[in-house]
Amino acid sequence: MRASIICFALGVWLCQQQASLPDASFLLMLAGGALLLFGAAYRLKSPMARISLPVAALLAGFAWAVMMAQVRLADHLPQANEGRDIQMTGVVSSLPQSFEHGTRFEFKVESANLGVPQRLALSWYHGGHHGRQTDEDDSARLQPVHAGERWQLTVRLKRPHGNFNPYGFDYEAWLFERSIRATGYVRAAATDTPNRRLDEFVPRPMLMVERLRENVRARFQTLLAGQEYGGVLIALAIGDQRAIDSHLWEVFSRTGITHLMSISGLHVTMFAGLAYWLIGTLWRRTPPLALRLPAQKAAAAGGFVAALAYCLLAGLGIPAQRTLFMLGVVAVALWRDRMTSAGRVLALALLLVLLIDPWAVTAAGFWLSFGAVALLFYINAGRIKARHWLFEWGRAQWAVTLGMIPALLALFQQFSLVSPLANALAIPVISLALERRFRSREPEPFSDKLLAAMRQQFGGHAVKRK
Repeated sequence: MRASIICFALGVWLCQQQASLPDASFLLMLAGGALLLFGAAYRLKSPMARISLPVAALLAGFAWAVMMAQVRLADHLPQANEGRDIQMTGVVSSLPQSFEHGTRFEFKVESANLGVPQRLALSWYHGGHHGRQTDEDDSARLQPVHAGERWQLTVRLKRPHGNFNPYGFDYEAWLFERSIRATGYVRAAATDTPNRRLDEFVPRPMLMVERLRENVRARFQTLLAGQEYGGVLIALAIGDQRAIDSHLWEVFSRTGITHLMSISGLHVTMFAGLAYWLIGTLWRRTPPLALRLPAQKAAAAGGFVAALAYCLLAGLGIPAQRTLFMLGVVAVALWRDRMTSAGRVLALALLLVLLIDPWAVTAAGFWLSFGAVALLFYINAGRIKARHWLFEWGRAQWAVTLGMIPALLALFQQFSLVSPLANALAIPVISLALERRFRSREPEPFSDKLLAAMRQQFGGHAVKRK
């Protein structure tokens, strides 16, 4: 099964490397070939069956990615509607992000007077288009925007475009992966259709999550106004890494600890583990509940629900998705009284991620997340007698650090030479430094304290290679 899932992932990845998609007839041939090979693999009892199953999975992965891509490409902005003022109604579907000239947000269209994609990335400038102060743009001046609101807007759109420089960020691919098929900005509206808020909140499940995330962020910003480490706490609480200052990112990048600023599988697992222990303890101490359902099953279900809630609050990034699906597989295995291997759990999580989001293979976090966990599973496979915890911790640290160097070079063409030691220091330093900042009023910025600790430990600036 694991080999077949890996081949399915390879087929998805191969589709993402194509310059153009095959037509519908070729897609039907791929799907038909995959079904025939799947049928042959389960009917035949020969070595050929073992070969046909991975090949069928490869074809199925390619066909699935092609079909999903064709559906997404069909939701596009007609060229005739580029650069035209379009009146539309929709909801703010993401966390609004403030920048120097205004606010950016994702907009889900409900109705429009011209053909437009379903999801848009919009900018609303302080003084009209690009912040220029003109009398004719008075009706386009920025108003407060919050997640979950329904708005009537006049916008001007264009198809997504980005610079595809070697080793640079592919903005167009990033928008496509997020199903954003047009970008634009809010324009001055006609007097009969002004830019205005229609509803304070639209009660939909995902919009409720986004509004909760925005409220948590606003609370952090209010309590930690002017504090440099506030962005770090926001990133660790709701996954909004854009709240971190650029010079802090430089420090984290040079020392190879940027992964500590994102919601990782460790955070999700710890939260789910806490819920598992708490529910299991309370369940065992309540005899009527324990007689109805074993405490282990109740704790597994509660731990998964807690992990799901935390992942939703964190924005459902790929590392969080991977961990959530792994926990889900383990919870199902416990409910069915069946044991499953760690490799099988990781493979099933990989399959679920790609079924939901075939474009995940284009994200660096996909390879780093699954690669790191696979390395940890590999170095601990078959180990029965545990050694000292310090030895095991160092062994895992070095295995992941050295094992991920090829992936880092392929994805970013660089890696931090001091990353192993920096991570060994940064994990406790970040926790202790943040705790001290809560309890003290020292004027020294958090980034200066962290950078000073790094330099004192390693005797100079961190180095990165290209």
